Amino acid sequence: MADINNVAETSSAAANNDSGCTQSVCIDALRVYDSCSDKDCLTDMKVYFTDQTQSVIDSAVSVRIKDAEVISVMTDLEPVPFHKGFYSVDMTFFYDICLDVFSAPGCAPTQVQGLSIFNKKVILYGSEGSVKVFTGCCTPDDIEIQTSQCGNLPRVSVQVAKPIALSAKLCETSHHISPPCRIPSRICECFGGEFVTTCIRNVYVSLGMFSIVQIERNVQMLVPSYDFCIPEKECTNSSDNPCEVFSRLEFPTNEFFPPNVGELTGDSNASCSCRKSQTRCE
Repeated sequence: MADINNVAETSSAAANNDSGCTQSVCIDALRVYDSCSDKDCLTDMKVYFTDQTQSVIDSAVSVRIKDAEVISVMTDLEPVPFHKGFYSVDMTFFYDICLDVFSAPGCAPTQVQGLSIFNKKVILYGSEGSVKVFTGCCTPDDIEIQTSQCGNLPRVSVQVAKPIALSAKLCETSHHISPPCRIPSRICECFGGEFVTTCIRNVYVSLGMFSIVQIERNVQMLVPSYDFCIPEKECTNSSDNPCEVFSRLEFPTNEFFPPNVGELTGDSNASCSCRKSQTRCE
């Protein structure tokens, strides 16, 4: 084990020293050609419910939004006409909306879940490519499937932070409202069945969302190589004794003594407070 540690230390020292580069190696990696970030305030998004849940909404007097999560994001990529290398990225966000539903004033709420959908489009540069990419080992039965996989389109990556649940409202309705797109069956299974579009009352929610969209392509790049990455930390055997595991945990001081405003902002004056004595904050 001592020899391994010595090699690990040598590897770390070489990585921190530019002169430690031993050779240049070619790697295949995803290069980001274009990206954008956005801050969206999504207002009055309809929430869709299944049969059983919709009956609870139809008898409600008020609702309150409790939480929101992004279940999935479906993307569709198309080249932009007359703009070589640019692509239109159509995104469909599916949200799991958790609501507190009140059937009467002063009563305890019933917690229900519904689905909300948001569509968004951006245009990004993704360069051009006209190659087909074949990876892995395929059998003769897989050749037809492998041949149909064309790699001339770039790859889309969507990163979404946890949505901020802003508000919810209950509205009377007398007309049919269909979803803006077909809801995939795997999403319907998450809610226990198909969603209804005919109802007495509708729920509309508002969310805050932060997202990053990237267009990437597989490219071969030449990078400096230092050495192999050898772990410096030894694996610790787990113990069946729960008290022994607990004894290795540090005391959560911050949970009992939360940081004040000055520590969060880095301003020492912000944490100074005048107390009963006549000492004044300088």
